[in-house]
Amino acid sequence: MGKGIQGLEQAYHILFVAALVFLAVMIILCLIRAIRGPKVADRIVATNMMGTMVMVIIAILAIMLDEGYLADICIIYAMISFLAVIVLTKVYMGVYREKKKEESDGSN
Repeated sequence: MGKGIQGLEQAYHILFVAALVFLAVMIILCLIRAIRGPKVADRIVATNMMGTMVMVIIAILAIMLDEGYLADICIIYAMISFLAVIVLTKVYMGVYREKKKEESDGSN
């Protein structure tokens, strides 16, 4: 009976490590998208996706390491990531409106 539980724990460990590796590769791909663009909206979405994947990584580590405080860190990171995306979007919308206003003033 003890060997079955040991095998299950080992299977979960392998699954968690595979998920962490997959998420790390996806974060690298999102970083490439955030750098290359081509539009600012693509960069904002890629940044948001990276934040979400980091939260999932923290949650997986909380389960793997059996550390409850990591769940609290994950929640705090979620709030900070959300606020960062909101601020980036507000800044982008302000710049976009300024450009549209300048273009409409310049064409008149």
